[in-house]
Amino acid sequence: MSSSVPLASPFHIIDLFAGPGGLDLAARQLGIDAQGIEWDKDACTTRRANNLETLKGDVRDSDPSRFPECNVLAGGPPCQTFTVAGSGSGRQALDQVLAFAERFRRRDPLDDIRKALKELKDDRTGLVLEPLRWALRALDDGRPYQALILEQVPAVLPVWEAFAEILRTEGYSVCKPAVLHTEEYGVPQTRRRAILIARWAGEGRMLKGDPALPTPTHQRYRKKHQAPGFGIEPWVAMADVLRERTPPFKIVSNYGTGGDPKARGVRLHSEPAATVTGKVSRNRVLVPGSDGKDKDLPRLSNSEAGELQTFPGLSDWKWAGNGVAQQIGNAIPPRFGMHVLGAALDLGEDRLQKAIKEHYAY
Repeated sequence: MSSSVPLASPFHIIDLFAGPGGLDLAARQLGIDAQGIEWDKDACTTRRANNLETLKGDVRDSDPSRFPECNVLAGGPPCQTFTVAGSGSGRQALDQVLAFAERFRRRDPLDDIRKALKELKDDRTGLVLEPLRWALRALDDGRPYQALILEQVPAVLPVWEAFAEILRTEGYSVCKPAVLHTEEYGVPQTRRRAILIARWAGEGRMLKGDPALPTPTHQRYRKKHQAPGFGIEPWVAMADVLRERTPPFKIVSNYGTGGDPKARGVRLHSEPAATVTGKVSRNRVLVPGSDGKDKDLPRLSNSEAGELQTFPGLSDWKWAGNGVAQQIGNAIPPRFGMHVLGAALDLGEDRLQKAIKEHYAY
């Protein structure tokens, strides 16, 4: 898998909560400059091992003035308090989060807001508000971001919808936030993510027209069934990516449907993987035995789990630090990120598809 030669691009991305680098790798594959802020030392170790520009720190301790060259804001805040597999405190505090968003819109004193945020059950919940703070601060500084790209678990969709209304009043054009299915963009994994895309529509705008969500290129996963679709590719199966695994095989997920451990999913080699989480190393890999009973194979390696997330294999990507499985589970799939960036920055279908073909053999 070759590396893209950076193109002359007018866009420079600041990626909040950048993790191990899924979105920044997508930007690199598209020839766009990106730098990330990430507090987790292990994720930073992986980023640096792959030459991704990184500031180790808390996004709450920085603001746009530190990155004046960046004109695109991206962010995937921590999802642990919102996901069905987590504590749920973020979902329980949703009304409070929306009220805090309104306080940011009113430009209430930041110290007052932060003092109140400390009263939330889990302080990670308030991190979802940081992209809005950054966007409004950039506006107040007279350097509005030309585009905003936000990504989170589906439970955060109401927050993105509230952000969309606020951003529209501030001069942005925003497409209706929605939950997208990553397998519809060539990712060999079913993963649902709430996406917000906005473009600056005021003076000095670089992007013309209203933003739109990326158009699906592959079929949505239906259990053991691919319906014919005109102009749509079949979903990408695990066997298309896990080339060292000989079909037939199946993977039993450690993660239960809806967070229920009793409802663990089973996916065949001919299907996309279930959502890759930080517990992916616990997934069982089974093959049919000669006696008719399933036999266990070695479980997925970190590299294989990363490839299901559409990161490159070992020869082109280095996982480093501790907690690699958690790093992988937290990341946005780079191939999905390419589609989202392509739509947000109006890169054109030809440029997007050329980059995808350069980096992915499926």
